[in-house]
Formats: sequence, structure tokens, C-alpha cells
Amino acid sequence: MLWRLALCAMIVLAGWWCLAGRNRPLPVLPEDSALAAKLKDPAVIARGRYLATLGDCASCHTAQGGQAYAGGRSLPTPFGSVPAPNITPDADTGLGRWRFDDFWRALHEGIGREGEPLYPAFSYTSFTKVTRDDALAIFAYLRSLPPVRRPSAASGLRSPYNVRSALAVWRAFYFKPGLYQPDRAQSMAWNRGAYLVQGLGHCNECHAPRGAWGQIATATPLSGGEIPAQEWYAPDLSTQAHGGLQGWNQQDIMDLLKTGQSPKGAAFGPMADVVATSTQYLDDEDLHAIAVYLQSLPARSLPASSHSTLDSDSLTSRGGAIYAQRCAACHGKDGLGVAGVYPPLDGNVSVVEPTGINATRAVLLGGFAPLTQANPRPYSMPPYAQQLDDADVAAVVSYIRQAWSNHASTVQERDVIKYRHTPID
Repeated sequence: MLWRLALCAMIVLAGWWCLAGRNRPLPVLPEDSALAAKLKDPAVIARGRYLATLGDCASCHTAQGGQAYAGGRSLPTPFGSVPAPNITPDADTGLGRWRFDDFWRALHEGIGREGEPLYPAFSYTSFTKVTRDDALAIFAYLRSLPPVRRPSAASGLRSPYNVRSALAVWRAFYFKPGLYQPDRAQSMAWNRGAYLVQGLGHCNECHAPRGAWGQIATATPLSGGEIPAQEWYAPDLSTQAHGGLQGWNQQDIMDLLKTGQSPKGAAFGPMADVVATSTQYLDDEDLHAIAVYLQSLPARSLPASSHSTLDSDSLTSRGGAIYAQRCAACHGKDGLGVAGVYPPLDGNVSVVEPTGINATRAVLLGGFAPLTQANPRPYSMPPYAQQLDDADVAAVVSYIRQAWSNHASTVQERDVIKYRHTPID
């Protein structure tokens, strides 16, 4: 009851905030001649195309089988679905009437062209760090696309989350606009990597825990978290002690982002999509910068689950037998896999992440590495949802999470039931 009263109070306050005029839309003015020339400069457009790819803009703003950047996809959130808009230059349904100042305000402040607060499913909490020059290049590229007429779908947000004015309160607590500020004590590569990871790459949007209102836990950046409404776990990205990528070197990180595979593991689930549509196209300098930055993340505290042991001899026997029959031919009796072909399971971040979601879903749904220019024929893992029952899946996942050098917690049969019936996307 108290939380409902508090929510009502927040909405009333938000309504007052909007009526006070703090979000009045900026006047629509023509671009000045110098800016208009930049928007048509082929070099600026080419730079914008690279940056839009780096930011993986098409991933959200393109419906499956649809035209690039024309919208039509609904993004799932714990509060309902949010439609991703058309960002082609169509005058009526896209960005055709937008000026660069409108685009900059949306990216930097999370405010739409009409002055409305945008839902943070659009990752302006990260994009606020993007420089004005980079934003201009992205806008120039989007303006260069062929216009596609496609109106936005209706919002699928549930009440009271569909009351847009309430975002004023959320923003007051959880959002502060601000450009990336270089750390002069760090190298150029480190700063470039920090800028890409924190800003346009918006890695924290998946790789950090979230609170009850969907806010990112900024005190523990890139420390891993469940991806909202998708039932996948984005692992901790520290390469230091007890980090999700403990023991990874710069080349391991670059290989995964470029090819979808590294000696330490392979990308699958949502990360496979990121590699396929975005990171494989990054130049080596940016990949190196990202790796430099990630290697600077601090060590983590020892997770509570690290002292887990196998529950019983029966679980060991059942999971081990299933592994020997179904998995060992590819991943090896020692869990080391085959280099460049089948990923290792011993020490694999997707196997030992805290929840067990990723390994469970891989067993149920299969593991499909991304097709990339550097790895055009990746090997995939077949799904076992029709061949193994829930108890079998729980046993084999628990076995691999605690075999060899792995010391993760067990997976329960009830968790398998839940993940078996979770949509893939």
C-alpha cells in the first residue's frame, strides 16, 4: 500500500513539473549554412555510419526482416514493451522534420523533439556522454538514408508506467546529463576505450545490475547483471581477480569482439547479435582501446557461490553421465573444448556466471555463435530441449558449473522450467 501511495505522489509531482514548463520544446529553426554543409559532407556521413554501427543503432531500430533503421521493433522491459521509432529521414514518421539540435537534445538529454521525456529504453543514460561532433556525424548518416514511411507502433507499457510525465521523477533520481570527461592520468587508448564503453557502446545497459525502477547501479559499473525481460545474464567484464573475464588478455577480448570466438569462450545469446551487427566492424584501434579499458577494471570481491560443492553423489553421477554422453565429444572430458571450434567450458564466463541462466538456456535452446567476416562458418551447439527433461538439464548444467576448476552454484529444476518457457527474444 505504501509503495502505491508513493507512486501516486510521484506522478502528481511529475505532472506539476511538466506543467511548470521545464520541458518546453525548442523552437524549430533551419540549420545554418555551415551545419547544413557538414550534414552533406561524404566524410562526415561515412564517419556517422561507422559510429552508428559502433552504437548498434540498427539492432533496436530495425524490425526482423524490415528495412534498416525504419523502426517496427518493440523492446521488452519489465514494465511492458517500448516501440523503437523509425529514424530514417521520412518527414511524417521518421526524423525528416528534425534538426540537429533536436537530435542532440534526444541523445544528450533524453528529451524528444516536442519536449517530451524519452523512456530510458533508449539508452540516453549512456549516450549523454557522446560528443557533439560524433552526434552530428550520426545524424548526418541517418539523414543520408532513404526515407521509409513507417509509423511507430503503440506503446505496450502497463499502467502506471505509461504515464510519461512520471519520468520527470525517475530522471531526477537516476539521470544526469554529462559529456565524457577524459582522465588526463590515463593514456589516449584508455580514454578512447572508456568513451566507447561508457558512451556510444552503452555496455553498462546490459553489463550492470539494475534496481526495482530499472535504474542502472552506477556504483558497480560493468559488474554483470540480468538483461531486463530477456532472461540472459550479461557477465562481469573485469579481467582481474574474481572478475567475469578473469585471466583474459587484450587479444582474447579483441578476438571475441571481432570474430565471436576467443580461446576463453564464444559469444552467444544477445552478445552474439552485438558481435554480428556491431563489434565485428570496429577497426583494430578501437578494439584495442576497448580491451585496454576493460583490463583496467578493478578486481571484484569473492562471490558467495564460489565455495559451493556438488550437492550429492547422485547429482554428480547423473550430470556427469549426461555430459559424457551428450557433451564430451565436442567440449572434451577435460572441458577444454577444441581451439577455434568448440569453446571451453572450464573457466568459461557464460558457464560460471552467478545465475546459471546462460548455460541453462544454451543447453535448452542451443548455442549459436555469430557469423562474422573473420569466422564465416562458425560451429553451433544443437538444442536439447526436446531430448532432456528438466531434471536432466539441471543435472548436467550443475555438473559443468562445478566440474574441473569451476565452482559455481547448482541450478535447480524449477529454474529450468522457467527458462524453458522464456521466449528467445
